[in-house]
Amino acid sequence: MAKDQTRNWQRLTLLSLFLGYVGYYICRSNLAVATPLLLKEGFTKVEMGTVASVGVMLYAIGKIINGYLGDFLGGKLLFLTGMICSIIFTILFGLVSGLTLFVIIWAFNRFFQSMGWVALVKTASRWFPVERHATVMAILSLSFLFGDAFARIYLGGLISLGESYSTFGFLANWRTIFFVAALTLSLIALFVYKTLKSSPNEVGIPEPSANPINVFGEEGNHAEKISIKEVLKPLMASPLFWLICIMNFSLTLVRETFNFWTPTFLNEVAQINIGGAAMGSMLFPLVGGCSTYLAGITSDRLRGRHGRVVLPSLILLVISLILLATIDVSGKPVLALTLLSLVAFFLMAPYSFLSGVMAIDLGGKRGCSTVAGLVDSAGYLGAILSGHTVGWIAQEYGWKMAFGGLAGICCTAIVAGTVYWLIQEREMNLAALTAESKPEAPDA
Repeated sequence: MAKDQTRNWQRLTLLSLFLGYVGYYICRSNLAVATPLLLKEGFTKVEMGTVASVGVMLYAIGKIINGYLGDFLGGKLLFLTGMICSIIFTILFGLVSGLTLFVIIWAFNRFFQSMGWVALVKTASRWFPVERHATVMAILSLSFLFGDAFARIYLGGLISLGESYSTFGFLANWRTIFFVAALTLSLIALFVYKTLKSSPNEVGIPEPSANPINVFGEEGNHAEKISIKEVLKPLMASPLFWLICIMNFSLTLVRETFNFWTPTFLNEVAQINIGGAAMGSMLFPLVGGCSTYLAGITSDRLRGRHGRVVLPSLILLVISLILLATIDVSGKPVLALTLLSLVAFFLMAPYSFLSGVMAIDLGGKRGCSTVAGLVDSAGYLGAILSGHTVGWIAQEYGWKMAFGGLAGICCTAIVAGTVYWLIQEREMNLAALTAESKPEAPDA
């Protein structure tokens, strides 16, 4: 009976976290979906790229601050706070006009949105056992992948409806898209408030143990509040932590580029209409979600040896980017979507590991939120280039040059992934030998 109760609460927690983060993405992907409409109103790619890049900068800063707040305040409080603030700033964005106000309000929205993932990681670390971490975090990663896809279908479908029927013309308006996104997140936030618990202890269920190879050792099993110095000291000494940050710098730049610019690329190059391009762009997170789930299951079967999944994926990602940079897809929507899907498949598996299961492995219950925040902040510092810089390259030199540059940057991730694989394999082999050499406890 106790096992059934635990499973039921774990399923409800998984559902609540999943839907909650889908809601975050509805108030995040809305700008990418609405950008072609804003371009039609006279804004340039560079201007919209600036809005996106400043938002990413605040998101990166927020990850650092809110990562530690997640470990200090707990998961549920931070998760709901980020939702409520995102709702407020999404509404404000829909009410104002002008580039300056767009930049400021979107930056605030992204800062508070940075609370979501770190709070999710903190909550998941206390609810699920080590042997299921990769699969659970893969499922939760689907929330931002399928959530992104859903947001693009949902909001893009509304735009298409407005473009097709004059009665619903108001839907083909970027302001309407922002108001609908805010209303949707409000409904999801209410569900999360009613269902989510920060810890199994709140419902009389014991917490599972943390990964024994976390940087805090036995103390990683405890979620008590500690100083930032006590959290950071063992992390800064871990080579795996720095390698994960390096990989995330490159991969987040690639992911954010495709998240933001795919609808515009499909509209301009593949020559798909604006609503269709928004819906077509959902294929990227959808395919990426499938690869993420497969990678999570595979990693758990490999007993957490993540490098065996990450490194081959990185090599194939670079090859896919080179193909996208060299093959002409002008007026060829099927070919364009096929190549984008290849990039998504080999990008999202390693990306989802970095601030998910790897963060829980390194930080345990004590510091996983901080790890996730720092790793993500390193990634989003790189992703600052995804808006203004990529927009400028695409405008001045074309999309092929932009994609070729991304392939070159990802070569650094291959180097870091190789070193990560070697170090993690060595540490896990040593841990296994140590466990085998321990004498068995005498019979009572």
